[in-house]
Amino acid sequence: MTDTLALREHRGTRSDHRFSGIVELLRLYLRLDRIRITVWTLALAFTVYVTVESLIAAYPDAAARQARADLLENPAAVLMTGPSYGADNYTLGAMTANELSLTVFVAVAIMSILLVVRHTRAQEEAGRLELLRALPVGPFAPPAAALLSVAVADAIVGAGVTLSLMASGLAFTGSMLFGVATAVTGLLFGAVAVVTAQFSEHARAATGSALAALAVAFLVRGFGDIIEPTGSWLSWLSPIAWAQQTRLYVDERWWPLLLSVVAIGVLLAVAVALSRRRDIGAGLRAPKPGPAEASPSLLTPPGPTWRLLRGTFVAWTAALAIIGLAMGTLANSISDMVEEVPDIVEFLGADTESLTASFGATMLLFLVVGIAAFAVSAVMRVRGDEDAGRIGLVIVTGTPRTRSFLWTVAVIVAQVFVALAVTGAATGLGMAVATGEADWIILMCGAALAYAPAVLFVFAVTLVLVGFVPRLANLAWILVIYAVFVAWFGELLNLSQWLRDLSPFSHIPLVPYESASVAPMLVLGTAAVVLVAAAVVGFRRRDVMV
Repeated sequence: MTDTLALREHRGTRSDHRFSGIVELLRLYLRLDRIRITVWTLALAFTVYVTVESLIAAYPDAAARQARADLLENPAAVLMTGPSYGADNYTLGAMTANELSLTVFVAVAIMSILLVVRHTRAQEEAGRLELLRALPVGPFAPPAAALLSVAVADAIVGAGVTLSLMASGLAFTGSMLFGVATAVTGLLFGAVAVVTAQFSEHARAATGSALAALAVAFLVRGFGDIIEPTGSWLSWLSPIAWAQQTRLYVDERWWPLLLSVVAIGVLLAVAVALSRRRDIGAGLRAPKPGPAEASPSLLTPPGPTWRLLRGTFVAWTAALAIIGLAMGTLANSISDMVEEVPDIVEFLGADTESLTASFGATMLLFLVVGIAAFAVSAVMRVRGDEDAGRIGLVIVTGTPRTRSFLWTVAVIVAQVFVALAVTGAATGLGMAVATGEADWIILMCGAALAYAPAVLFVFAVTLVLVGFVPRLANLAWILVIYAVFVAWFGELLNLSQWLRDLSPFSHIPLVPYESASVAPMLVLGTAAVVLVAAAVVGFRRRDVMV
């Protein structure tokens, strides 16, 4: 009996030891993320509130809302919004859920992925986790504290969403369900990031894998809802659909969220099992040994930069091309919509071909902003090399820093042009397959290249920050996020023109729906060149870490 009690006490002590220090780590992580959590919460809460108020102003009565519901039945709208519940009686709550929930769920999922990787794989990659483990900290305490901190962040964001919806006059139950669905969906993709962090040695790969899983969930949900407007069997394979299947402000079902809770538990169990099979700092996927001799291309001026950014460039370009191809195949939905609602041609004042061009131009705008995000991430990757002291080591060998900087600029600019051409051609290929008109391939490729000055302007702004105040370089992401906001909500919220003009992409016409204008392209291109020149001067004059 005494031996049994002693064994139980030993097991309890060992279990407590595995999580020792979790409270202190949780407080530390929340302190480190306090600004990030505040920004995400305020941004999403503000977006929700402004969107609902704009919907009230734009669709003041039931007739206006019902007309809006009729436009959301085509596959393109379903892909970008979600299942259309309550379309027969399109209330303000149903409209808010259908047109806003997908954006909120995806945004909180991205936040959770970034925060989880920041406190797990990134800590290991930097060597900080090993230092923590040298202290009286249990092996499970760091990842558990990371996930708990993300759970707190998701709960805060969910509460902000709920309060914003209630402040707009929507019902308490539906608003509460919306907030809970937001928090649970974010935590689920945080658990996905915990799993992906076990495979690779690098935080960037872990983040990319988790975001790829989110993209797959988005597309599976989209095509599943296209098969059946209220959700098909395919939709139920996506965690995003589980949150949307709560049927906010219509049936208000809580039980689909149980699937998310179960999935979170399964993912965490998988993550624990995987973590026991690897060493600290290592990944389950062993890195491939490098070649015995370096490639001759690495001895060329652009070689190191190209090698550094090759994986990121291929991943971004392939992902955007696949999304563009998938969206392009929905172009035939425009002709189907015209056949079902012939009056829409007269109402919109455009024929089927013009509507198809408008659809392609709108989809292309989102993809092009994604390429701008790649350009910013490429600069941040090079900036990371400077923080690690590798660029300083190159400079001390006698390599002129100006030449090194300009070759980096040249490589990224070339990658931007290739990404634009490939993404535009892929979108055009999808539209060509859907409509049977091969001209769309060249047309959409040219339309994508027309956005090059806007993309390069964002890239140049990032370079200026790196050149003069590198510690503030991440502020360049604000420009990308704002461009997404304007592209997604500009028309819906009826933003003032001066607010739209703050986004460089608003100055480029919606080609090929609208005719390209040379003047704004020249202005943005000239501004980009001037900013790059200024960035060169700043980088040449400041200190570089060695």
